[in-house]
Amino acid sequence: MPRGKDHHYTLQLTWTGAEAGPTRDYRVYSREYRVDFDGKPSMTGSADPAFKGDPKLHNPEELLLLALSSCHMLSYLALASLEGLVVTAYEDNASGTMVQEGRGGRFNKVTLRPKVTLAPGSDLARAETLHGDANRTCFIANSVNFPVGHEASVTTAG
Repeated sequence: MPRGKDHHYTLQLTWTGAEAGPTRDYRVYSREYRVDFDGKPSMTGSADPAFKGDPKLHNPEELLLLALSSCHMLSYLALASLEGLVVTAYEDNASGTMVQEGRGGRFNKVTLRPKVTLAPGSDLARAETLHGDANRTCFIANSVNFPVGHEASVTTAG
């Protein structure tokens, strides 16, 4: 099978928490960081509050969940449009579980709960099975080593 085109992504991550002091004490150093993307707005993040992070900032665990949820949505919308399914609304209430193991940990599952609304007269059965196709084509879901399930609901507008 021929190899597809490679896509490259870059960002610059800076630990801005260093301004508040070094890592002399695990309990008190700042976990805040800034991420700069070429030509895009910067983002500020921190660790999860369970790991002494700022609860007002996004953490890497949330961003992983966001990446999976948004990738699934974008894959689904692309496939739906290619098949002539007219999606009029889409939302997801995703959740993930991470287990701590010693000093580290890992996600052991993510569940996406997309709620899709289609134009009247759409093929609901095909729209439901399209979630499996979206999961198989999502670059992010294909890059993780834990199951990404989905509990989708599909309805028609009106």
